[in-house]
Amino acid sequence: MKRLLALIAMVAITTSAMADEGMWLLPYIKKMNEKDMKAHGCKLSAEDIYSAEKSSLKDAIVIFGGGCTGEIVSPNGLIFTNHHCGYDAIQKLSSVEHDYLKDGFWAQNNTEELPAEGLAVRFVRHIWDVTADIKGNIPANASEQEFSEMVTANKEAKIAELEAKYPGHDIIIPGFFGNNQFFAFALETYTDIRLVGTPPSSIGKFGGDTDNWMWPRHTGDFSVFRVYSGKDNRPADYSADNVPYKAEKWLEISLDGIEEGDFGMIMGFPGSTERYMTSYEIDYMLEVDNPQRIYIRGERQAILREWMDADQAIRIQYDAKYARSANYWKNSIGMSRGIENLNVKAKKEAQERAFQAWAERNTLPEEGYMSALQLIRESQSEAYAENAAMQYLSEAFLQSVELLDPIFDSEAAEQFYKDYNADVDRAVAKRMFQIYRENNTILPSIYAKIDADFEGNSDAYVDWLYDNSAYTSYEKFHSNITLAKDPEDSRRADPAFELAASIFQLYRELMPAVNAAGEKYAEGHRKYIAGLMLMQPDKAWASDANFTLRLTYGNVLPYSPRDGVVYQHYTTLEGVMAKEDPTNHEFVVPERLKELYRTKDYGRYADKSGNLPVAFLLNCDITGGNSGSPVMNKKGQLIGLAFDGNWEAMSGDVAFEPELQRTIAVDIRYVLFVIEKYGQAGWLLNELTIKK
Repeated sequence: MKRLLALIAMVAITTSAMADEGMWLLPYIKKMNEKDMKAHGCKLSAEDIYSAEKSSLKDAIVIFGGGCTGEIVSPNGLIFTNHHCGYDAIQKLSSVEHDYLKDGFWAQNNTEELPAEGLAVRFVRHIWDVTADIKGNIPANASEQEFSEMVTANKEAKIAELEAKYPGHDIIIPGFFGNNQFFAFALETYTDIRLVGTPPSSIGKFGGDTDNWMWPRHTGDFSVFRVYSGKDNRPADYSADNVPYKAEKWLEISLDGIEEGDFGMIMGFPGSTERYMTSYEIDYMLEVDNPQRIYIRGERQAILREWMDADQAIRIQYDAKYARSANYWKNSIGMSRGIENLNVKAKKEAQERAFQAWAERNTLPEEGYMSALQLIRESQSEAYAENAAMQYLSEAFLQSVELLDPIFDSEAAEQFYKDYNADVDRAVAKRMFQIYRENNTILPSIYAKIDADFEGNSDAYVDWLYDNSAYTSYEKFHSNITLAKDPEDSRRADPAFELAASIFQLYRELMPAVNAAGEKYAEGHRKYIAGLMLMQPDKAWASDANFTLRLTYGNVLPYSPRDGVVYQHYTTLEGVMAKEDPTNHEFVVPERLKELYRTKDYGRYADKSGNLPVAFLLNCDITGGNSGSPVMNKKGQLIGLAFDGNWEAMSGDVAFEPELQRTIAVDIRYVLFVIEKYGQAGWLLNELTIKK
């Protein structure tokens, strides 16, 4: 244990960090990254970026909603984030009469800003390395179960200690490097968030699924919100008496533009990477995990798309749901393609051979490094069928059949039914029941009922289910469940509850094998990462993403996706017009934008050639969760918003590809142009700090 703790400290002071790969922890950038960042053009000190004692750039970065990043851009709590990050909130505020998804929305003063129910932002107020507190008393020979139990107990004690010192803060202690290191984060959550402005989807989502993950890109992927607080500037539930949050720190904005080779850095909350994934896990991903997700979501999305195209009200109800599903669906397609095309498995196998040889030469059996890869290999094979069935249950039923949702969250029923259509859900459910039986031998017990009562006809069962369940509309739910003499008895008597119980019963039957395999994996994964760090102590290791605040930096760069093709590092409004297709909803260009293009009314946002910039590329290391993250220049000024990665490097969550990996960002000049010229909301620019 002492050797490993010393190694963690050594990793924290290594100075040979690469400029492109790495999602770096802020408390260590002074020791790990500052020198390298300055060599690449950064003019800021590490203290300017992150300080435990005073205000720094860190204080302008927020968790936006449940899985994105936003940045404070004014002293009055104004937030920039991606359009797709605000999409749920925009959709919930929309109706056929006020279709903000289609038409956009621009408040003209504070009183017109719209409360976004259920939306929150979180500020990171403090960060501490608590590895010694969490692991210091755990014996080196502890079993994985003992290790896990002691980590849990130590976390609970540390969280209680920090909550007492910092009342009103949420304390989280995630693990890093496979639970070899731990940091505590104190978060402060604001729940009164209001929509200030959004472009129409024809700008904010231009290119749709076709252009998703692709370059060249022409998407104005941004939206504008504001944080409100009580009069004491502290978090408060929504009230008409609340006031705009007075920001401790906000980002300045630069209109200087970007040139190839310019330094760029991104701060945000990357969600999940698996850079320490082994070849055994890649096999499962390519054979089971991604194919199942791609197939199931593809079937559901085809049904949703048909209904959405036929009915405007249904489109509004299901637009955000469709987008969420399609994003990870296409990501999985690209991930499998990238892993196969870039020969990632062979690279992993070479690393594993080197590791095993090192472990057998340099470590003792009781340290666990020799057996780490064997544990991972066994974990992937021993619960192969059970894991596959659990994923199918989740994707085909729990994430697709919406009828099940209000059974387990009746308090949110009113909002749920606003965006629910029983006919659409019935059509989806029929297809999900069909494909589950076609592709699985481990079936939930509801199929026995289908065979006995409906002669194996799952369509007939689904019709019976939706005809007889009280969960198909709010009116039926409210009268038959909420107002029932015994609501719990009524809930359990509903045929939808029988379906839910059947699914969860199968989950419980599968869990012992899955948990046993998971315990093996956790131990093998932890020891493998620790062993890699011991094997190469001079390498600058970066922990996998886990939706904690990170910094990544690099340069504005083009790339060559294949022989004879070079993509330049920026796009302009010319490309939007070239892609226009009025017959395709993904490539419709609003008439007002076309008029601004015809008159070249770009104002101060044109580049040196007189063109309007739209998007640009950097070789920074991001992933899901970084959506909406600020892209900053060498002075820490905002130059863009990160919103995507590129198709050719979709394997990057598993293996970073320095020659191909790029971050796609919307240029801040396009953002401000749309706000001022298109949205005619120039009043917002008065509260920004704009540098030229």
